[in-house]
Amino acid sequence: MFGPVPAPHPWLGRARFTEGLPLEVDQLPRIDAIVLSHDHYDHLDHGSILALKERTERFFVPLGVGAHLRAWGVSEDRIEELDWWQGTSFRGLGLVCAPARHFSGRGLMDRFTTLWASWVITGREDNIYFSGDGGYGPHFAEIGERYGPFDLALMECGQYNELWAQIHMMPEETAQAALDVRAERFMPNHWGTFALAMHTWTDPVERVVQKARELSVPITVPRIGEVMEFNGGTWPERPWWGGPLAIR
Repeated sequence: MFGPVPAPHPWLGRARFTEGLPLEVDQLPRIDAIVLSHDHYDHLDHGSILALKERTERFFVPLGVGAHLRAWGVSEDRIEELDWWQGTSFRGLGLVCAPARHFSGRGLMDRFTTLWASWVITGREDNIYFSGDGGYGPHFAEIGERYGPFDLALMECGQYNELWAQIHMMPEETAQAALDVRAERFMPNHWGTFALAMHTWTDPVERVVQKARELSVPITVPRIGEVMEFNGGTWPERPWWGGPLAIR
């Protein structure tokens, strides 16, 4: 999502917390694949797809999301749509479209017309889980039972409110969900870029770090734009937002 606001028009959304992007689209090399979780504006940005489509080999999306890509000029042979629990392979990677508790839609009349999902990505050595967006539920334990443990889980943590806890996890639930999927380490995301709820900027990371400490679940919180390396690398652990980090 390289757009300026997560909305159909710049007047309808709030700008990023950061000035500019950590990496501009033109700086990216050719992209093997893009994996999308659902069609909301903060995940599927029209301008970003237009800029990326000619340099991307394949798009993996939940059912129905391919219609957006086709309308924006992505050729059919580069789109692969999957239902929950369906899997595919690409260049030695295994990909499984897994359940999530969320919703979809980009306008007033298209809610629930496309699917939302989380993703399991399995390589030769590493196993990764991406939660997408969604509320806490028993699907996390089922995913962990079927596909875990995971070397790293990228877990939604932000844009929450108790009034809509069914579609966005509270920070404490994020840490519990990481434990449920059997993650050896997790990274909270969905909290440091845009403001889509009333909580403060640091509330998500402060609360999830505290809960991770209580549950003894290792957590990593890289600075925006920071590179992480799996093999032989170190996990970012500096509390750059001004608070304590949970555990190593």
